[in-house]
Amino acid sequence: MSPTGPLTVPEGYRIGDWTVGRTLGSGAFASVYAARRTDLKGRADLPGLPERAALPDLPERAALKFLPTGTHTPRQLRHLRELAEREVELLRRLRSPRLIRLYETLTVDDPDHPELDGATVLVLEEAERPLQALLSGTTPPAAGPLLLVQVCEGLRQLHEAGWVHGDLKPGNVLLMKDGGVRLGDFSTASELEGTHAYAPGFATPDYTPPELLWSDVGDRGMRIRPSSDIWAFGVLVHLVLTGASPLPGGTPTARRDAALRYARGEEELRLSPALPEPWREIVADCLSRTHEERAAHDATSLLPRVREAAAGRLPRGGRTGRRGPLVAAAGALALAVTALGVAFLPDGDPPSTARPGPTTVSSARTTQPTTQRATGYERCAPRSVCFFSAANGGGEVCAWEGDDTDWFDGRTDCSWADTARPRSIFNNGGPDPDGYEYVTYFAQPGLRERLGCVERGRRVDLPPGSPVLSHTWAKTCAV
Repeated sequence: MSPTGPLTVPEGYRIGDWTVGRTLGSGAFASVYAARRTDLKGRADLPGLPERAALPDLPERAALKFLPTGTHTPRQLRHLRELAEREVELLRRLRSPRLIRLYETLTVDDPDHPELDGATVLVLEEAERPLQALLSGTTPPAAGPLLLVQVCEGLRQLHEAGWVHGDLKPGNVLLMKDGGVRLGDFSTASELEGTHAYAPGFATPDYTPPELLWSDVGDRGMRIRPSSDIWAFGVLVHLVLTGASPLPGGTPTARRDAALRYARGEEELRLSPALPEPWREIVADCLSRTHEERAAHDATSLLPRVREAAAGRLPRGGRTGRRGPLVAAAGALALAVTALGVAFLPDGDPPSTARPGPTTVSSARTTQPTTQRATGYERCAPRSVCFFSAANGGGEVCAWEGDDTDWFDGRTDCSWADTARPRSIFNNGGPDPDGYEYVTYFAQPGLRERLGCVERGRRVDLPPGSPVLSHTWAKTCAV
């Protein structure tokens, strides 16, 4: 390891309950390794083993992120410690389905290996690969639109919790074995203090909004806002769907200069003709020249538009706002996750988590993706609960990953339920680490007048006229 570089950890090295495996990646400061839980039988020689063996909820496999803290100058040590504290603080406080999960934190106590001694280790949910790995081909990934929906969901979850990511880019979008997407690497994430947060004075230039490219770095770091993540999302959308940056230039420096000229009004934004029409307005809004213009398009208002675009639809009635119409794209989402579940499995592994069904086809050379849509219950994406306007998963559909205490004034506007009334339910939720695998549904907003409950994996028809207007995830169906 260089004095300022990431740690190199030998395969087979043991820390806590974990045995280090292959390298998953490394950055400017951290290195990440695959790991398996150590066989604890007969290991009475390990200090504190009885207590550690009793730790609940640890998987068989995980990713270990090593942050060096033992071989740097005092200033570097303070900086690295702050990066580790940021990530641990966020992951301990937030449990959202689109954010990578933290299982535990460890400290290396190994004087015999001074290069490792004192390192902080984050034990994280293991991803299959970063989004960056899908962008190295000659054509954009076919499942790109549906991946972007999940990225936007992660941003909404993060921003609504009062945090800014600060370094959204393909390397920090993690693809899971089951086809889901998680946001990761929160070492530069910052909690909002009013309208601003304070982040370390560095980021990836290609994903940094123009106003921060010349921003001063104060004693507490750089002042950032959620709109900086929105800019990064716009760049990400353009890259995923076209294979190219929205700003011209063959190097990061050239693209940075182009961003500054654009921000000053000296150049117009020239989006690729390969960018499908429903996405063009989204990217243009995300890449608005100023924070003030960009702030009108937060992650909550963007998400319905992104879902519409991913489903291959133009927004109905113009752009959607915070309370705008939402046509649930659960069918397209289920199809993309099906394709991803196959694509992300290692060679030779059977696609046991993939749901059979049609595939989504898109081309960077066309203006509209061509989509074969699922029917019936297949439209319900994994980890969601779906309500349908007809029996057996027919008719209109509204889908949620979380709770909604008011279907007409909540995160998802399920407007058809006012007249059509739900006739069937599919609880397509996955195993939840905290046990929230049941869905209880109610006749009134605010979770009032309980009607029933459905366990994970069940598909249930409702009687005609059943007035479901709110729901919540629960640990049991018992009243």
